[in-house]
Amino acid sequence: MKNRIRELRETRQMSQEELAGKLGVSRQTVNAIENDKYDPMLPLAFKIARVFGKTVEEVFTPDKRR
Repeated sequence: MKNRIRELRETRQMSQEELAGKLGVSRQTVNAIENDKYDPMLPLAFKIARVFGKTVEEVFTPDKRR
């Protein structure tokens, strides 16, 4: 899964720590998701999309390499 979390977060001048607080996860989790090391489960993916006012499809896209 590819995602636009870093782009969306930086556009809003939000730190990983701030985003993590809004999501109820650790900063390390946000970092892992941003760096394509971890694909979030659906409930977290929906929370992420909601924080940015986007749909899940606008935040996450399939990785064509897999």
